This record gives sequence, C-alpha cells and structure tokens, in this order.
Amino acid sequence: MKTAPEFIDSVRGLASQVYLLGDQVTDPLTHPMLRPSLNALAMTYQLAHDSSAAEWMQARSSLDGRAINCFTSLHQSADDLVRKVKALRLLGQETGTCFQRCVGWDALNALSSTTFEIDQAKGTQYHKRFLDYLKRVQENDWVLNGAMTDVKGDRSKRPSEQTDPDMFVRVVERQRDGIIVRGAKAHQTGAVFSHEIVVMPTLALRATESDYALAFAIPINTPGVIHIVGRQSSDTRKLEGDTFDVGNARFGGHEALLILDDVFVPWERVFMCGEHEFAGMLVERFAGYHRQSYGGCKAGVGDVLIGATATAAEYAGVADAAHVKRKIGEMIHLNETLFACGIACSHLGKPTASGTYLVDLLLANVCKQNVTRFPYEIARLAEDIAGGLMVTMPSAKDWNNPQLRPYIEKYLKGVAEVPTEDRLRILRLIENFTLGSAAVAYRTESMHGAGSPEAQVIMIARQSDLGKKKQLAKKLAGVVPD
Repeated sequence: MKTAPEFIDSVRGLASQVYLLGDQVTDPLTHPMLRPSLNALAMTYQLAHDSSAAEWMQARSSLDGRAINCFTSLHQSADDLVRKVKALRLLGQETGTCFQRCVGWDALNALSSTTFEIDQAKGTQYHKRFLDYLKRVQENDWVLNGAMTDVKGDRSKRPSEQTDPDMFVRVVERQRDGIIVRGAKAHQTGAVFSHEIVVMPTLALRATESDYALAFAIPINTPGVIHIVGRQSSDTRKLEGDTFDVGNARFGGHEALLILDDVFVPWERVFMCGEHEFAGMLVERFAGYHRQSYGGCKAGVGDVLIGATATAAEYAGVADAAHVKRKIGEMIHLNETLFACGIACSHLGKPTASGTYLVDLLLANVCKQNVTRFPYEIARLAEDIAGGLMVTMPSAKDWNNPQLRPYIEKYLKGVAEVPTEDRLRILRLIENFTLGSAAVAYRTESMHGAGSPEAQVIMIARQSDLGKKKQLAKKLAGVVPD
C-alpha cells in the first residue's frame, strides 16, 4: 500500500494534457485550484496507514490474501460492503469534500461480476483479462478514474441515432493488437490525479449499438487523452493566496471533461467489446454500488456541515434557542437516514456468480433517492442558522488591511470569548458547502451523481415487485383465496 507522499510522487507528471481556464497546466500538483483535490485523494492513502482507521481502510486481496488499500478490493461478503460505507463516511468527515476514489472502486466490482457472466455466456476471456488487470491495480495501489457518463448529445436520440456518432464513446477501428476508441466522458471526478481511466458504457444498448458496448482501462498518460477541467463556484478564491475566503483550507475536488481522441487500447485491457446485451448489466451493477457509496460519503460531509452549523450557532450565542436545537436535530436525523440506507443495502448484499458481492439494488436506489433530497434540506437549515453574514462578510483582503481590521473585529464579533476570526472562518466553511466549490460535491453531485433522480425512480419500480404487494393486499381483503 502506498503512503500519501508516495501517491503524490507517483502521479507527478502523469497527466500531460490538462487545461484549466483556457490555459494548459504544466504542473497540476502545484496549481492552487487543483492541489486541494490532490490533498483529498492523498487522504485515502494516509488513513490506510492509520491504525485507528485500518479496520475500514484496509482489505484483504481476493487474489492472494495480502493486505491492500480498500479502494483496490473486491467485496467478498456483506460485511465488506458495510465496511465500505463506513470507510467512505470516515473520509467525508476527514476531508469535507469528495475524495474522488470510490468511482473506480465501484467500477472494479461491477466489472468483476459482469466479465465473469459474459465469459460464461459467450466463451470470451474478459474475466481473465480483468483479474490480470486487478492484480496490477492492487500491486501498484492505483487511483482509478471510473468513466461512465457520456456527453449524450441530443438526449431524445439513441447512440446510433445521433447526428454525430461520437456523442457516446465508441470503437472506430478494430486492429490485430487492439482497438481505436473515440468520444468523451463528462463529470470526471479526480481525473487529473488518477493513474488509470476505466471506461464503461453509460446505458443499456441495442444490437445496432454494439460499437458502443465498451469497457476498458488505459493509463492516464495514453496519447489522445485530454482533460478540460470544469469551473466551480468561487473557485478562483483559491488563487488569492489566503485560506480565509476558501472555507475548506486544505481539501477540495475537481471535475473534468475527458476527451478520448482516437485512443489506442490493447486487447489485454479490453473487458467488453460488442457484447451489447451485457451493457445494461454493467451499468445497473455499477450504479447500484455507486448509489450505495453516497450513503457513506454524503453522511460524512454532512457530519462536518452539521458540526459547522452548531459551532456557528454557539459563536452567535443562539445555540440554546429551542428552534435552533430542533433544526440541528432535523439535520442529524436526515443525515443518519442517508447512512442507514447505505448500511441496509450493504447488509442485504448477495454474491454474484463470480463470488463478488452485490448490494441490494432496491435499497441502494432508495439510498440515492434520499441523497437527491436530504443534503439540500440539510444545507437549507445550515443557511437558516448561519444567517446572512455568511454571504455578506468582508473578504480576507479587508481582514488583512490594518486600517479595516479593528472595525471588522469590533462589529462582527459574536460571543465575547470567541475570536471574530474564528466566527468568520466557520461561516466561510458553511458557505463553501452550501454555495461555494464544495457545493459541487455536496449538492449538485448529490442530485445527479450515479444517475439523476428519475434513474433511481425507474430502478425502484423495477426492483420493488409491485405485483407481490398487490397480491398481499388482495389476500387480506378477501379478493383472492388465502
């Protein structure tokens, strides 16, 4: 298992084509807008070597039994699935942001079972290729950037119906030693500091769309791979050289548009190529794992936001007000409900044909459906308690101006024993979660990550066995014989 410094050294210079605010980034590791993302990823390595966190952050390899970082493991039991949710909550608590590594973990587990079942049905060798790849992932403790979301173009049209066929990643040429692929993947969390990119299809496919039925892995420095990093709210505050206005002084995230410009993939790194009938299985299983993940990470970030809100109330002298206590109690209730669903879908997990455990898909989708709602209410309550000062306070430059600081100290003070600076820093942290750059992960990602709300509604209807529920009601009503 890599240490945090070893991880940082291992990604130095890997991503060569990175663009941010219109310019090519020569050294992503030192860029002020990207470094917080690197710090969050590094925490997944640091905690794996922390004896107090090892129970959740380490796992045993299903290949050879040795200790490995949990993010490179396959789930071998329902207990493994439960430990995953606890690990993600811990990381959310420690970073207060998205730590960017669970997508690759979920991709590994979805590919494990899907490649096994493709081979059973088709006589292919995908699962053996996958296990060979998994061995390398575990030996090198790689960060995997799971790439599922295609840009989709005209949403009213299927992949095969698009005016531009590259709106979904596809094979453009099959060669003796590999394939050439083209397309783009959106919303790629932590992409710039990954070692590998693991590409999967984004939806169930038809026979006429076999060129889009693709799963493969490539190194991040493969020729033709380009990253265009997206904007985040208040992101340029990180360029100002002071942590005061940033809110979260150390950690953050980034999202990138990933371009695959005629990229060559060797056959030994291809895990699906044309088996359209299995694309839906891979998507469904990946989505199930990733929707489970949100019950851990969003609860962990929620813990920090709740703590910041309670602290802000104390600093303002309103912590004992009945309505404040009630609102913080509601925030805790909503947050623990997210965690409870993550634990429940894990506890009811079952083994697939490959032996890799899969979450209960119904409860995983219930978990994510709650995540599309509850963080927004938690954030609303946080803003309610924090008050308007959260968005109207002076800047760090004003605070550092010796002429202005005495006025700010005097007039923005809360309770006497708390320094004004401490009060303002806590309010900036709440702003970061609810409106700033951390809102990408806590709010919008909660809505759209792992599939938008309608995707979960469809899966809940599919998994809930409504016919059985009707029969139960008819039996008790005497409509049908007992």
